[in-house]
Amino acid sequence: MAQSKQKQAKTQAPLLNMKGESVGEVDLQDTLVELKPSKEFLHEYVTVYLANQRERSASVKTRSEVSGGGHKPWKQKHTGRARAGSNRSPLWRHGGVIHGPKPGRIYLEFPKQKARKALAHALAAKYQEGKITFLDSVQLDDARTREMASFLKKLNCSPRTVLVMEEKNPKVSLASRNIKEFIVTQPENLNAYRVLSAERLLLTKAAWQKLSVVGK
Repeated sequence: MAQSKQKQAKTQAPLLNMKGESVGEVDLQDTLVELKPSKEFLHEYVTVYLANQRERSASVKTRSEVSGGGHKPWKQKHTGRARAGSNRSPLWRHGGVIHGPKPGRIYLEFPKQKARKALAHALAAKYQEGKITFLDSVQLDDARTREMASFLKKLNCSPRTVLVMEEKNPKVSLASRNIKEFIVTQPENLNAYRVLSAERLLLTKAAWQKLSVVGK
């Protein structure tokens, strides 16, 4: 009986209001408490995620872009030389480059199921570090940066915090945009990299319920 009560207590977390006062509890999944985050798996996800954010800037010229080559260097026959049609050939010095890099993106695929699993591992890691705070709701009277900064101060959060709300809130978005490194997002846009890069994660109760499929 004592073990069952202890397990039940582990699946509950304090629910706070915007003043940092406890107003109840929120049910957690066993995944969040019992899952052992894999550093190797999270490293794989972060590597792919960051690679997909980079835009390649390296560029070389093909034979159609290098200068010169408007006429045949020498006649086709009776010169003793190999046949040549243009000095822009990749075989020539200062000629074009075959299959060289061009500006653009290289997209590395990461299966959606693995991405969801990575999110579960990241959330479990943050929770086990004590860096997830659950809120009943987030409502502002005015869309002012001062109000949002005061809210973060009451919860002892640094600006490098991610707030996950169940839906977009224009006042919260306006009040947050001048706070450097502070991110407001929705459950469908949350990913493992965003969770891991934040010093603290704030989740509204409704947003957490939308994330209830994590880990299945």
